[in-house]
Amino acid sequence: MKTQDFDFYLPSELIAQHPTQERTASRMLYLQGDSGQLTDQLFLDFPSHCNPGDLLIFNDTRVIKARLFGQKESGGNVEVLIERVINSHLAYAHVRASRSPKIGSQMRLSDAFDVVVTARHDDLFELQFLGETSIFDLLEQYGSLPLPPYITHSATNDDEERYQTVFAKNLGAVAAPTAGLHFNEALLETLKQKGVHIAYVTLHVGAGTFQPVRVDNISEHKMHSELYSIPPETAELIQRTKAQGKLVTAIGTTVLRALESAAQHGELKAGDGETDIFITPGYQFKVVDRLFTNFHLPKSTLLMLVSAFAGIENIKKAYAHAVAQQYRFFSYGDAMLLEKQSTT
Repeated sequence: MKTQDFDFYLPSELIAQHPTQERTASRMLYLQGDSGQLTDQLFLDFPSHCNPGDLLIFNDTRVIKARLFGQKESGGNVEVLIERVINSHLAYAHVRASRSPKIGSQMRLSDAFDVVVTARHDDLFELQFLGETSIFDLLEQYGSLPLPPYITHSATNDDEERYQTVFAKNLGAVAAPTAGLHFNEALLETLKQKGVHIAYVTLHVGAGTFQPVRVDNISEHKMHSELYSIPPETAELIQRTKAQGKLVTAIGTTVLRALESAAQHGELKAGDGETDIFITPGYQFKVVDRLFTNFHLPKSTLLMLVSAFAGIENIKKAYAHAVAQQYRFFSYGDAMLLEKQSTT
């Protein structure tokens, strides 16, 4: 398939620049997979789609303050975006500068601490953080929240709260699992009282999630890699839910990618892994029955993923409808509830 097959026109004013006043105040477009029927709803209608015994799976990753500014030894300015923390003193990062830093060179960040460029891996630089303080502590003190490139304002205190889910726990993401941003504690409690089961996985979302596909033929695209972890209790809940004929709903594409990656060789396996799975139309889903997700960028791998899940023609119609009805798009925007198309 061609990348152009996944393009659509989006007026810039529909890109949400700020979250709704309340987490649960978004709209929700419901897409029935086989019929393609679209229903305009509110996010607060979401519990009505859930039955006792159904399972919702969330991503409990926590966004780190991954953006840093500083100078090279030459005095040139640099912007560093941490992509992956390897250990307490080593990380992979994107580095923006007038000239790329050389291996072995040193950079002063936030006028507070030094890093050494120890290697390069494709477009990522390996940075060794000097001193005794851990990377996570340095980022928390000196870093800034890396809002998506289509959000035009710098991160505020409001963003620091609202660009995290209420259940964020495991540090490591540089982008939020945005489907989870709609949920607050009260709505989660409502779901539990209804008999809906809730479980978690961790997938540390990378900056690659915002990158468009730049090749004409999607089969030539090289997918970015992300780390994930699936607890044994989550794997057991999935097996039990399936055995009882109930539905497994992934809250976000990151959850879906983690679950489908862990089931690549048959039965879903608990544990840690690294995924570069690229889901496109024709993929046979093994775990997830329904997907709750935000609206995604044109020509993006995530738009291809939802097209694989609900049907490419269904998604084209849904996005055209969302534009016409002025839904709010992307990370701070409205949501969709997708049923899997059985004939994909």
